Amino acid sequence: MKRTIIRIVVLTLMMALCVASALAEPLSGGWQNVPHEAAELPEDAQAAFDKALDGLVGAQYTPVALMSTQVVAGMNYCILCQITPVVPDATPTWALVYIYADLQGNAEITNVYDLYIDRHSTPAD
Repeated sequence: MKRTIIRIVVLTLMMALCVASALAEPLSGGWQNVPHEAAELPEDAQAAFDKALDGLVGAQYTPVALMSTQVVAGMNYCILCQITPVVPDATPTWALVYIYADLQGNAEITNVYDLYIDRHSTPAD
């Protein structure tokens, strides 16, 4: 129940941020997200992704790349996703989505880290 509430809060915040950014006029020099088709994930990663996102509403998660895996008592996956809120004229965002798949075939999202391309575009000194 607690995780469901956290997911709803996270999705609501993401949708609010996306709607606000969609309403803003594009600025000269500003970054624009490019839509991507779903990547082909390995079978185990795709099964965990599908299971973890089953019933999740409010946004469409498009897996772009499997970034890494970690063997634990089950498997952790880090998947780069483009996330598009299910609202008119939504602007997609990028995030690293962490999924845990246990040994019984259950899977859940454990973390979602939003990537802010514009914040990381300035060259390091």
